[in-house]
Amino acid sequence: MDELTPLSLATLDCLPAHVRVPHYARAQLSPGIVHIGLGNFHRAHQAWYLHRLFDQGVNHDWAIIGAGVRAGDAAMRDRLLAQDCLSTLVELDPSGKSAEVTGAMIGFLPVQDDNTALIAQMADPAIRIVALTVTEGGYFIDPASGGFDSRHPDIMHDAANPERPRTAFGAMVAALRLRRDRAVGPFTGLCCDNLQGNGAVLRQCVVSLARLSDPELADWIDAQCSFPNSMVDCIVPATGAREIALVHDFGIDDAAPVTHENFRQWVIEDDFCAGRPDWDRAGATFTPDVHDYEAMKIRILNGGHQVISGIGDLLGLTTIAQTMAQRGIRAFLHRIVCDEIAPHVAPVPGVAPLDYLARIELRFANPEIADTTRRVAFDGSSRQPGFIVPSIRDGLQQGTPVAGLALVSALWARYCTGMREDGSVIEANDPNWDALQTVALAARQTPILWLEQRQYYGDLAQAPRFADAFCDWMRMIGANGVEAALAYYLDNVGA
Repeated sequence: MDELTPLSLATLDCLPAHVRVPHYARAQLSPGIVHIGLGNFHRAHQAWYLHRLFDQGVNHDWAIIGAGVRAGDAAMRDRLLAQDCLSTLVELDPSGKSAEVTGAMIGFLPVQDDNTALIAQMADPAIRIVALTVTEGGYFIDPASGGFDSRHPDIMHDAANPERPRTAFGAMVAALRLRRDRAVGPFTGLCCDNLQGNGAVLRQCVVSLARLSDPELADWIDAQCSFPNSMVDCIVPATGAREIALVHDFGIDDAAPVTHENFRQWVIEDDFCAGRPDWDRAGATFTPDVHDYEAMKIRILNGGHQVISGIGDLLGLTTIAQTMAQRGIRAFLHRIVCDEIAPHVAPVPGVAPLDYLARIELRFANPEIADTTRRVAFDGSSRQPGFIVPSIRDGLQQGTPVAGLALVSALWARYCTGMREDGSVIEANDPNWDALQTVALAARQTPILWLEQRQYYGDLAQAPRFADAFCDWMRMIGANGVEAALAYYLDNVGA
């Protein structure tokens, strides 16, 4: 291998000619956005749209300042600062790979227990948007009620110590207090996580937390700040040795490269109280009808991921593409979406639900994307209630089949026992793994115990059409295994 070029502003001109680099001078950029949660997805998605705008010579006062609130974010900060906050994106198109260096982020704040630097930056009048990618489970939602979880220890800490918050939302409240007191105006809170009505969820979190310590501030935030809903879409694997090797193939030494599929989409409600970049000029869609786009994506893509990822890992399949290569699993996904998910999904302009499914099947099967079943199955305690349970409830209400979704729930329970079909151990793969595993093991003898976890299923244990099917699947999986249950579903249930 030829010698690698370390990624930095000073070496951009030294990169191979076929690597696309920024066409703008970083010195001409000034910050307008703080983004909390600088993982791979943000850098492959939201930051890319801004980078492409800068390439057009516009919106140079909207650069990103990165931030994190977890101790682990400090390691990412160190890696990115060492390369001037540049990122190499490798697009994994089956017809050929390409690389692009992006530079929309111009700084990364220190990661501190009391978030002093983050609060100060968000209080700066130049910051007009605070955006977040902190995962679906990061918004302190009570799964049983859908309301704000005011009893979470971190929330209780922030309510009692509003000047020294632990959470991103506590830091936002503290910064907004300063902005109000200094009369510099509000900012927009922009959620970029996979949540139905994600802007409304972010508003609930910020306003509810503020109300615990300062009701007048909560009223000001609710009246003055905007929290647009948005839908984000791009499959972005975690970075490991394979991804590092891919960027090395382009001659680049990047400590934090990102790989992604050859597709991305961003649909946003145009509700920004302090202005916004012209993201639509880079391909984003502004519309008042975000709900239908996000419902299609969350139910079919994110829900589809939950349908197949646990099965794949249980059967020892490492990636989503390998899982889709199994004819029975691909047929299982297709059948469940057609019969039990798509009937509750409205079309969006130019795309019907089953056309969307066809696209998703191709994207999941992309052999260049090494998206692991383990990554996609992670945090089922947030993703199953968010992506699967709403389709179950719609099916029960509207009289459509739910047997396949009952099997998905039984497979999640089987997954949480912590052992694959070959007897190998599934290491902890959920923030609530220990509690889930305890119930999953007990549910092998008494299946209904799994559904009695009201924090995930609400009252579904009392819905006989779903609960009876779930218990039957649990017994079949216990007696005959995962593959036998899948085969029985395909041969005997539904179309």
